[in-house]
Amino acid sequence: MKNFAAIDFETANGQRSSVCSVGVVIVRDGEVVDSYYSLIKASPNYYTEWTTEVHGLTSADTDNAPLFPEVWKTVRPLIKGLPLVAHNSPFDESCLRAVFEEYGMEYPEYQFFDTLRASRHKHPELENHQLHTAAAACGFDLINHHNAIADAEACAAIAIQLL
Repeated sequence: MKNFAAIDFETANGQRSSVCSVGVVIVRDGEVVDSYYSLIKASPNYYTEWTTEVHGLTSADTDNAPLFPEVWKTVRPLIKGLPLVAHNSPFDESCLRAVFEEYGMEYPEYQFFDTLRASRHKHPELENHQLHTAAAACGFDLINHHNAIADAEACAAIAIQLL
């Protein structure tokens, strides 16, 4: 696969609709050509201690951020016509579906591919297939794990190699 959009969401709490940041990396002809990152005011707008521990974001970071529909107006044209790629895509796809539902938006049935599954298939020798491990196996040094744009960049690097 040479053309795709790698995407990653972080959530504020256990609700899949509570996306609080998104990272998108656009790949065309096997090369990264564009990227986008935004904080998002979560819905519902509260943070759990566990999620903050994972990604470091709090309501202080996102209370004045745009709502998801506003952010998606920027993302939609970037990803138009491209399949979406995520590491553990069922999570990111469920977040996207949930936040579309939260705001009463019509979901356009995006096509998702999963780099976690690809890593398990093509690198069975790895001790685990977490994003940082799979990225390293593909020659990408993931710094700032659980930052949505950093994770999307790592996912793109894996997809370029494995998909």
